[in-house]
Amino acid sequence: MAPRPAPQRGLRKRALSFGQGQKERLRAESAIRTPLLRSFRIAVLSLKDGVGKTSTTMALGSVLAEARNDRIIALDADPNAGTLGRRVRPQTTATVRDLLAAAPSINGYMDVRRFTSQAPSGLEVLAGGPGPAGAGLDGEAYHRLIELLGNQFPVVLSDTGTGLTQDSMGGVLDLADQLVVAATTSVDGASSASSTLEWLGAHGHGELARRSVTVVSAIRGPGRLVGEADLVAHFAARCRAVVVVPFDEHLSTGGEFDLAKLRPRTRRAYLDLAAAVSEGMAVPRPGTDHRPAALPPDRSHPAPVLRPAALDRV
Repeated sequence: MAPRPAPQRGLRKRALSFGQGQKERLRAESAIRTPLLRSFRIAVLSLKDGVGKTSTTMALGSVLAEARNDRIIALDADPNAGTLGRRVRPQTTATVRDLLAAAPSINGYMDVRRFTSQAPSGLEVLAGGPGPAGAGLDGEAYHRLIELLGNQFPVVLSDTGTGLTQDSMGGVLDLADQLVVAATTSVDGASSASSTLEWLGAHGHGELARRSVTVVSAIRGPGRLVGEADLVAHFAARCRAVVVVPFDEHLSTGGEFDLAKLRPRTRRAYLDLAAAVSEGMAVPRPGTDHRPAALPPDRSHPAPVLRPAALDRV
């Protein structure tokens, strides 16, 4: 069993990278394995589609699932029929709505497992419902869903929609312990992430925004790009940590996600992201003096850590 990490006294603002050596990798994995005795809620969000939000959810969840001795689940919290379910080989046709309908009969993990599909990493995915906007997931439904999943999964990731004013997003922000803001190296992708942080600050979620982690996904193709160093400087002044993910063909396809198919540098970046997010596990949720309810004793385990001012000129 890995040694128990020393308690953290606070979170440091920085661009995070643990380097390439074995010692640095062990430090990152140790941070990810922070002991966790309660359900930790991560929300991945952005004002814009096409900025790698769903890829980030899958990759972050997959790293956590591989590195921790815990069950990890990612759910599609986009009320407009998101695409998270398409990123994993389907093992069921069940959706978020089906699980909510069956909630009164859910008594344990295996009852939930019937509604999820599993990625090669062990990450479980709860797909969103197809069809029109709404998809049955408003703020009240999201609260019920997180309460249900939190009883069975120590870590719950939410792949959210782009509508920050939607009712379901109110539920996401009410319950999130950690935000991950998705950006890209394009002007639009970077500006939308900056606007997301500004919106959070202007609507009573400033502390949550300051404690967020920004992930900048590099892209290729036509269009104006912003330098990675400028992006790191910009976002590091506005959130807790920044991670830059290099361009990777496996991510660009938008198909079924497999952590093993990523290039080593990309896997390294997502390991850094998982470590940065895991640092937030030692800190109470903003606006509270308590942590979420503890998991049952038989479910508590030692848990299996970044590079942005050009935006000011665009």
